[in-house]
Amino acid sequence: QVQFVESGGGLVQPGGSLRLSCAVSVSDIKFSIYAVGWFRQAPGEQRELVTGITMSSQIWYAPSVKGRFTISRDNAKNTVYLQMNSLKAEDTAIYYCNGSPGALLTKIGDYGPWGPGTQVTVSS
Repeated sequence: QVQFVESGGGLVQPGGSLRLSCAVSVSDIKFSIYAVGWFRQAPGEQRELVTGITMSSQIWYAPSVKGRFTISRDNAKNTVYLQMNSLKAEDTAIYYCNGSPGALLTKIGDYGPWGPGTQVTVSS
């Protein structure tokens, strides 16, 4: 079973930066064909797709984070990163990663088991 483990969250002031990591427990060959997304869920809100990257490094960003967040992948380390800059209070949420072979899935319900996520809190 493929596992996605998030790390790197924390407390940061508005305007600050954080870098999240998503370690994927799958063989190197399989990881290279995975599309991986970063999601977030704020209290009382539904989980939403924030950004995703395909096996060919095609990238999609939600309008709310475009220009501030950058997703990247390192196939040698089976890891996907999320660099978050110019953070705002509304970015406060638990951040999750998940993925699947092939295309980036847009429906939350189509994803397999979720990891524990990593808390990001933007506050002064």
